[in-house]
Amino acid sequence: MKSKPRPPIYGVMAEFDTPEALIAAAGKTIAQGYRKVEANSPFPVEGLDEALGFHHSRVPLLTLIGGVIGGVGGFFMQWYSAVKHYPINAGGRPLNSWPAFIPVTFELTILCAAITAVLGMLALNGLPMPYHPLFNVERFERASRDRFFLCIEATDPQFDRENTKRFLESLNPNGVHEVEH
Repeated sequence: MKSKPRPPIYGVMAEFDTPEALIAAAGKTIAQGYRKVEANSPFPVEGLDEALGFHHSRVPLLTLIGGVIGGVGGFFMQWYSAVKHYPINAGGRPLNSWPAFIPVTFELTILCAAITAVLGMLALNGLPMPYHPLFNVERFERASRDRFFLCIEATDPQFDRENTKRFLESLNPNGVHEVEH
């Protein structure tokens, strides 16, 4: 199976002065039909996720699944060892004494849910990523200080190098930069 060829550039990026300008540009970009869009800012910007069209995350579902698997696994492990594998009648109590299984079941539920949440968050965010193509743009170093950036990726179905560049220029940014791989 052949993979799709890599586009000649990673995308086109616009630089803005204020978070308000970034939110407005993100909203117009999504309204224009672009979907592979990412924004970078030196601090969290309220409303940016809605402007980019992020409405849900799969991390809570993954966490629930991890917790259920941990709880069921913890209970089954104790039940199997106490009832099937090595049954011991201690003080006339029943072999399947489920109240004694609750602490371990609870702890394994929490442990598996937490591990799944962390690993799921890392995987869904594409982390760890020690290098990103945006670092190739010299002006991007200001993203951690005082500038706001909006990048449309070349893998977007609507991406056209010149049309996308013209569209970003129409949003009145400080500059528009092509991002090399």
